Amino acid sequence: MHIKGISLRGLEVFEALARSGSVAQAAQETGLSQPAVSQQMRNLEKALGTKLVDHSRRPMRLTPSGKSFLRRAAAALSELRLATAEVSVMDLAHLSDLSLGIIDDFDDDLTPRLALILAESLQGCRFRMLTDASHSLLEMVSTDKLHMAIAARAAPASDRLVEYKLANDPFILITPAEHPYDPATLLRGAASLPFLRYSSEQLIAQQIESYLKLEGATLPARFEIGSHLALMAMVARGIGWAITTPAGFMRAARFHDRLIAQPLPGSGAARQISLFTAPDWSGEVPSDIAQAMRGLMDRRMIVPALEKLPWLDGAFHLS
Repeated sequence: MHIKGISLRGLEVFEALARSGSVAQAAQETGLSQPAVSQQMRNLEKALGTKLVDHSRRPMRLTPSGKSFLRRAAAALSELRLATAEVSVMDLAHLSDLSLGIIDDFDDDLTPRLALILAESLQGCRFRMLTDASHSLLEMVSTDKLHMAIAARAAPASDRLVEYKLANDPFILITPAEHPYDPATLLRGAASLPFLRYSSEQLIAQQIESYLKLEGATLPARFEIGSHLALMAMVARGIGWAITTPAGFMRAARFHDRLIAQPLPGSGAARQISLFTAPDWSGEVPSDIAQAMRGLMDRRMIVPALEKLPWLDGAFHLS
């Protein structure tokens, strides 16, 4: 694609550089050499007639023009990725059997859309899709009960699985709208609101507990809820506060007028959402499915989240 000297590759390089602030990381993300990344940026800035990046700072920072252009470029790339994901028919006709597990975080929107995309490409194939918790899905892939799964990465990641990264989903703090306590007060246990936990066997609960331990936060165990939407409903009713992720927050759209989302203190605690397969399933099939899912996540979840919570920019992104 070329519009007055602007190329699709140039936009992808700019987006990667804006996210990382590093030519080396942008090169790794886009599969280009570092000189090629620098050349793409020079070409883009020349075509626009303005500087987009302050190259004198480390990590690099966007100029005011760069920040303005990034919003438009990210929206355009998101639309292109969504179009690619929703209309492209993957080369899956050769498969006779495919089983895919997906965490229930995406049940409301992304999972049905991915199912439709795959159904168009799996003529004559026995296709099985199920939803479950991350730890269960990863175990099923490890024991050959599933061919692949879209799940949160356990720590440490299993060396028995091949990983295709999808998105970085940071932890955020959720309070009732009528009780907007600041995060420091809540983590000290100094607020009247209790902490509402996810069920302890869930991977997200274990990751949140690891964060609390690092922060030295000791919070009484009064509520432990296995249903994400039930947890968000309790926060919305003013029963307590919770730690979740943007993906979880966006899933609870019906409660947004009664919730306040805030950044979580600390050093960027997040979960990694990825597609996992056994080594004998690595190759074009999982890569194509991962690319379709990345497009759906970008347009249907990340872009709306950044519009609602702009402070997530740089933290909630494709990976």
